[in-house]
Amino acid sequence: MEKTKIKPFVKWAGGKGQLIPIISNHLPIELEENKIKKYIEPFIGGGAVLFYFLQNYHFEEVIINDLNEDLINLYRTIKNDVNKLIDELRKLSDEYLPLDEESRKIYYYLIREKYNNNSLDMLRKSAYFIFLNKTCFNGLYRVNKKGEFNVPHGKYKNPLILDENNLISVSRALQNVQILSGDFEIIESYVDENTFVYFDPPYRPLNTTSSFTSYQKNDFDDDEQRRLAEFYHRLNDKGAKLMLSNSDPKNTDENDEFFELLYKSSEIKGSENINIIRVEASRSINSNGNGRGKIKELLILNY
Repeated sequence: MEKTKIKPFVKWAGGKGQLIPIISNHLPIELEENKIKKYIEPFIGGGAVLFYFLQNYHFEEVIINDLNEDLINLYRTIKNDVNKLIDELRKLSDEYLPLDEESRKIYYYLIREKYNNNSLDMLRKSAYFIFLNKTCFNGLYRVNKKGEFNVPHGKYKNPLILDENNLISVSRALQNVQILSGDFEIIESYVDENTFVYFDPPYRPLNTTSSFTSYQKNDFDDDEQRRLAEFYHRLNDKGAKLMLSNSDPKNTDENDEFFELLYKSSEIKGSENINIIRVEASRSINSNGNGRGKIKELLILNY
């Protein structure tokens, strides 16, 4: 029987869809030998890598997490209330699509204002999340320091607000997935030697103009990158298999050894097992279109 194809239900800056062939070529041999029983993603984002694994591998346990509470609520709504979510999205789609451009804009900002109202129930908040994601400028998810979604309206001719078949497929795929909400360190107690963890944190900016997207109120700065590296080494000590994606500072400064110092320093116990692999990816180095093209990203492996 052909497997049902599932794909991310939101657009997500830094989504890993285009990196999946490279990720699949660098998986631990223990995964192919069915020795890995548990899969964990502490920064789930749009879920492209999760859906790849759910369609191609079997795990006894799958755990996902993200600090973005609204995103996690959306995952939970799709898992537990997908039919009600579809009904809400159908209403939004039926109201929005027939409108002219100016009326669409008014409608969008009305929904955005409601979305930023914390009194919304989880179902409506989830429906608005998808609606805004499909109709906002460039499909960005960005919030201000108050935690308010502030992306302007996008001018798409016929946005797919309701992708019913995919939402149903995603819901089925999530039935055996445990969904957590919090800081990435929340997963530590779940990790053992039979676990594979894929980390996709907010990337370290390559320059001051490339960090225009914030997924939550608090920025993931260099101190957070250091805390993540310390956490990575703790999980390495547990015997788990680990893969982490990040930007390659050498794209803009060939002398920048930031990640080498965090992960490969001879002073760090177990660092001799860690490999930093540079892979090609299509990314925008800055918000100017001239900065787009093939650049290097990092995969940091402990095998």
